[in-house]
Amino acid sequence: MEITVYLAGQIHDDWRRDLKDKAQQQGLPIHFTGPMENHSRSDNIGEEILGEQANKIAKDEAASQMNNLRTRVLLNRSDVVLALFGEDYRQWNSAMDAGAAIALNKPLILVRPEKLHHALKELSEKAQVTVETSDQALQALSYIFETE
Repeated sequence: MEITVYLAGQIHDDWRRDLKDKAQQQGLPIHFTGPMENHSRSDNIGEEILGEQANKIAKDEAASQMNNLRTRVLLNRSDVVLALFGEDYRQWNSAMDAGAAIALNKPLILVRPEKLHHALKELSEKAQVTVETSDQALQALSYIFETE
């Protein structure tokens, strides 16, 4: 059995690569998907497809259409959604993706530091699992494959 895990969260550091590498080292049969990690491509994809836009707002809206299409397709195809909330960035997209996972009845693993407990308490109560680190999330995923 292989599962697909959608990795929701900020795209400004290598947390996804670290998680994928650790999963591979453990031999876990997990296929990972997520948002476009190339920030420049994500910001410019609307104009790349639709052409130059009239202003920055129109450019953002065009890019959002393409990014929302990608997210919706990949999140729908996932078996589990892992939403990471960190302390360094505002996590609007993480919250949106976590909410979509709940609405789609997708199992949700919420990763958030203790410092964000209060801010994310309602979301945490809707998740199947809430942990404080990506390593703990990976341990929860690996538990799915244990037979004894």
